[in-house]
Amino acid sequence: MSGFPSDTRPLVIAVIGSGPRGISVLERLAVRTAAEAEQAGGGTPRPVRVHLIDATEVGAGRVWRTDQDDWFTMNTVVSQVTMYSGDPDGGPDRPGAGPSLGDWIARRARDAGEELLGPDDYAPRVRYGHYLAHVLGTVAAAMPAHVELLPLNGRVTSLRPAAGGGYRLGIDGHEAPLEADRVVLATGHPVNAPGAFEREMLGFAAKTPGTRYLCGDSAADMPLGEDDIPAGSVVGVKGLGLSFYDVMLALTVGRGGEFRTGPDGVLRYRPSGREPRIVAGSRSGLPIPARGRNQKEPDYSHRALFLTPDALERARQARRALNGSGQLDFEHDVLPLLRAEIDHVYYTTLVRRAQGAAAAEVFAQAHAKVLHEGGDRRALLMEAGLADVEPVDLDALARPFGQEVFDSPEDFRTHLLKVMDEDLAAAELGTLDGPLKSSLDVLRDIRNVVRQAVDYGGLLPASHTGFFHGRFLPVNALLSAGPPMARVEQLRALITQGVVEVAGPDTVFEAAPEAGGFRVGSPRVNGSERIAQTLIDARIPTPDLLRDTSPLTRQLVDDGMVRPYVIEGPDGDRHVTGGLDVTVSPFHVVDASGRSQPDLYALGIPTEHTRWFTQVGSSRPGVGTLFYRDADAIAADALRPAGPVVLPRQATGERRPAAPARTSVREGEPA
Repeated sequence: MSGFPSDTRPLVIAVIGSGPRGISVLERLAVRTAAEAEQAGGGTPRPVRVHLIDATEVGAGRVWRTDQDDWFTMNTVVSQVTMYSGDPDGGPDRPGAGPSLGDWIARRARDAGEELLGPDDYAPRVRYGHYLAHVLGTVAAAMPAHVELLPLNGRVTSLRPAAGGGYRLGIDGHEAPLEADRVVLATGHPVNAPGAFEREMLGFAAKTPGTRYLCGDSAADMPLGEDDIPAGSVVGVKGLGLSFYDVMLALTVGRGGEFRTGPDGVLRYRPSGREPRIVAGSRSGLPIPARGRNQKEPDYSHRALFLTPDALERARQARRALNGSGQLDFEHDVLPLLRAEIDHVYYTTLVRRAQGAAAAEVFAQAHAKVLHEGGDRRALLMEAGLADVEPVDLDALARPFGQEVFDSPEDFRTHLLKVMDEDLAAAELGTLDGPLKSSLDVLRDIRNVVRQAVDYGGLLPASHTGFFHGRFLPVNALLSAGPPMARVEQLRALITQGVVEVAGPDTVFEAAPEAGGFRVGSPRVNGSERIAQTLIDARIPTPDLLRDTSPLTRQLVDDGMVRPYVIEGPDGDRHVTGGLDVTVSPFHVVDASGRSQPDLYALGIPTEHTRWFTQVGSSRPGVGTLFYRDADAIAADALRPAGPVVLPRQATGERRPAAPARTSVREGEPA
């Protein structure tokens, strides 16, 4: 860091939010300004001042902050996570050349005696927070002399155009506004205003002594201590996804309990006596399954054969000929191609396990040819010994209990444990050798092609809201973004020992005034009804610009500086998404009148629904991920010389092209 002569006015850039997205932009700013200094030779480049602002912890943000407990875990193996845009090159850690999370943890274990994790292990979120802080430190140390980096801990409450250009930022605790020429919004997960169900539960808890309702949020920010949730009380938990596991651990391990493997090899839970009793449920009744044992190198990339950019373009051309719009129907135009990818990996892996790699290669070529030509593959499957093997049924995997009715909670528990055991056995086979988990990993590996189908109104409005959001995304999240196997094994132990009870499918959560608590139960499990004193929503809120309670967001909406993205169909139908409207790369914010603001950018979770799956929290070593390219595009544009800007055509208020710019499919995104 350095200062400037008082008569030299720097270009001022403010980055609001210093979680992974904010740090990624900062890292690329550092790389690009270092290149500026080198290109200037003996001259002095234009000075730059960067303000990195965070309301929680500068360098880690809220979700990854370094004061949280270590039982909150990432769900990507450490070898597949990096915040550096280039791999180590033998020199010091610095922007453009630094270690992955796994390499950094190994170094810390060697040099500082910290716990060693293997490349295929999962790190606590707090360790990723410390890694982010390390990245920030190396960025600060490597900034060239013409760049000044100023970290600022504070909440930005307002952002308005300045009279002479640029913006004025109001910050809690700071009397004078901060002035910046360019601003990057990387604000991360929102806190939404309560919806109808939440308002009902909050109102009930407010007038019913001894009850409490907790809205969805990061478990690390929830009041889950014994003063808030007494030992021995009953806690209802809505949702069985990743955040459920966080809540589960906070109420068990966080209360002093321990998991231990007995001489018989069975994992058991040793309670502390301070735990509440947990009754959880969801629509499916299935806790999110385990991620397969990782067998993939960090730079591994599945090569799509069916769901390709060319296939999507052909589908768009067909749609355009049909109704004048290139917008797709996800169920009919995209899902069959995705299923073909999954089936191809599934059957090929089965052949490789049974007959070896050479036979699998021959089968894969023949199977791909049949699918491309639209032929009948039954003879090929019969020849391979797979005639009786059904293809992967995503819906059945996500809803394993169908419409079955269970006689008792014990009956359902038996069925549930059987499903969990089968899933753990499939996960143990791995993400390359295991037929099921390798095929489901396709859902992660080709997200970027799905993005090309979906982003910027790529789907018809009814398809986007109905099938994609209503049916596909819940199934996709359940089957592709699971926790480590160890977490599922721990849940199994807690269920077996009666600490956790899963109510069953179609779980109902409602106020029960006559019982003085919250009713939790499944209509398909006889005798499952329980009364809870506390009800926790263990689902991370969906980003929604119009429900975001942030003072900054509220001001931006009220002043018309931002607007939600709207998907428009060929018949005039419209869907107002909750995503913040931005142009294509470099993601200029679009205001209420449809004009792009060339000096204001937004990246990550606030833009969800305009773009898909923006919650990715890192890049991947050795791979040119979209995470890295997004950050670099903003950094490059934010450093441009002052003057007129040529904006993307769709930023002027004209309707956007249905097909977004094509991106490489050879990339992997951690999640």
